[in-house]
Amino acid sequence: MKRISSYLWAALLLLAPALCQAADFSIPAVTLSTNADGEQEYSLSMQVLLFLTALTVLPSLIMMVTSFTRFIIVMSILRQAIGLQASPSNQILVGMSLFMTMFVMSPVFNQIYDTAIVPYTEDQISGRQAFELAQKPLKTFMLSQTRIKDLNSFMEYSGEKADKPEELSMKVIIPAFMVSELKTAFQIGFMIFLPFLVIDLVVASILMAMGMMMLSPVLIALPFKLMLFVLVDGWSMIIGTMIASFGIGAG
Repeated sequence: MKRISSYLWAALLLLAPALCQAADFSIPAVTLSTNADGEQEYSLSMQVLLFLTALTVLPSLIMMVTSFTRFIIVMSILRQAIGLQASPSNQILVGMSLFMTMFVMSPVFNQIYDTAIVPYTEDQISGRQAFELAQKPLKTFMLSQTRIKDLNSFMEYSGEKADKPEELSMKVIIPAFMVSELKTAFQIGFMIFLPFLVIDLVVASILMAMGMMMLSPVLIALPFKLMLFVLVDGWSMIIGTMIASFGIGAG
């Protein structure tokens, strides 16, 4: 069987040039040209390849340069604080976080579309210029949510220096932004966790005083935590607090 397979591969390799020639098969050329301004531009085939490659890393970009990280972490901490293991499900939490991310990031995306994508599609600017223009709104958003301490730390790690934060490269701004987002998300999660922790302690103390040690305090406290969360309209309060933490709707 192995010998037959090797024969088939050999025949395929021998017939491949003839088959490609008969089918008029050709690989699109990937060229690098120079425009009138002296800037180098990739051919359309290379631009399509780069675009498809960017789509594969799109989920990572959403987590690195948008508000998605803060939303999903706070939602996960909220679910743990209430004591629910699988409700709301991960799909619901991710969906809510994505829609809130689109709400928060829509001004940034609109600015990128107007200043970078539209001029590029109308052949007014090159691909490199469009990429540089698209970075500016993202840098402005990320720097507004990044702590100076985190920014200085990554500047020291990378050895990069700049007179203004806007002049820093993305390799410094993105990790500093993510660390700041993680810290902010855990601060919000801590404040959310406190009232539910108080309910757990009260229920556990009451059960201990009544001698009902065989009952699970978590199971008994769950209805009270759900009732508290519904009475204070917890979803609207938490979503509104997280959106306001990005400076939207303030003032």
